[in-house]
Amino acid sequence: MRAAVALCLLGALVAPAAGAQPPPALPRVSAFYYPWYGTPVADGGYAHWQQNGHEPPWSIASAFYPARGPYSSSDRRVLEEQMRELDRAGVDQVIASWWGRGSPEDARLQALIETARRSSLEVAVHVEPYGGRTPASVEGDAAYLAGLGISELYVYGPTDTPAEEWAALNDGVPSMRIFAQTALAGFAAAGHFDGLYTYDILVFGGGRFGRLCLQARRRGLRCAPSVGPGYDASRAVGDARLKPRRDGRTYDAMWSAALHARADAVTITSYNEWHEGTQIEPARATALRDGRRYAGYDGAYGARGRAAESAYLDRTAYWSARFAAGASANVHRGLLALR
Repeated sequence: MRAAVALCLLGALVAPAAGAQPPPALPRVSAFYYPWYGTPVADGGYAHWQQNGHEPPWSIASAFYPARGPYSSSDRRVLEEQMRELDRAGVDQVIASWWGRGSPEDARLQALIETARRSSLEVAVHVEPYGGRTPASVEGDAAYLAGLGISELYVYGPTDTPAEEWAALNDGVPSMRIFAQTALAGFAAAGHFDGLYTYDILVFGGGRFGRLCLQARRRGLRCAPSVGPGYDASRAVGDARLKPRRDGRTYDAMWSAALHARADAVTITSYNEWHEGTQIEPARATALRDGRRYAGYDGAYGARGRAAESAYLDRTAYWSARFAAGASANVHRGLLALR
């Protein structure tokens, strides 16, 4: 009887408001994805690879060099390969960077959704701080994106706006699950967000995950801390800050911290943010005409050469499986406790 009552209570907690369509079950592992790259053949010119005065393909705005070379995010073949890589790595959801309606990222969103679904991946949207963004504009965005089948948003940098304004947005879109990029659980709760994530792997290291998720749980929020392999934005923006990869030990430490924090989900920063050097997309070491060497992943987890190109995707598969097993065990223990 107690189990039946508990299950009824659980059902009540997740039941949607009348007439609203509930979001799908919370994905276990998500990866931030950037659909903003362009090439002359596909797009009439390079986009993002040439940032900070670089001249691709001989010089690019990254400390690393993609194994598939500078590519176009509108290339369907590239999209198919990327989605298959993420699926094999145990990723459940792609979180697409999105800079508002009419942006290049918006123009590519439908193709991304269609391609991701063929690999059984969900797609969420990372609402970036586009010009003129307000909670009211995001409410309109939510309605537009819902029409494309999106049911989950991640809002970057929401603390620039008072929490009560976000609360009005979140109360107005009950069918959408919305996460705030912040370590302030009180702000996220006051803004009526469903959960929080951190994104920035420099500022929010794994040592903060335990306290963050505890504070989130106390306020009824879902905790989705962000893990990443390292950070190096020196060639893209001249940022002197560095988080070395340490042959994979940085990535492992952040994943381990997320598991110990009993996170509800893990967000990966990132699949392909090459400017900041947080990517897990395959890379290869190479020397280009500008005389510089571009890093690959040689040495990561003991891998060398071609095997090293996918080292971080392979390791993501390992951690995704461990996280899924731990989440299943936690659910099982919770149901046993209800008996």
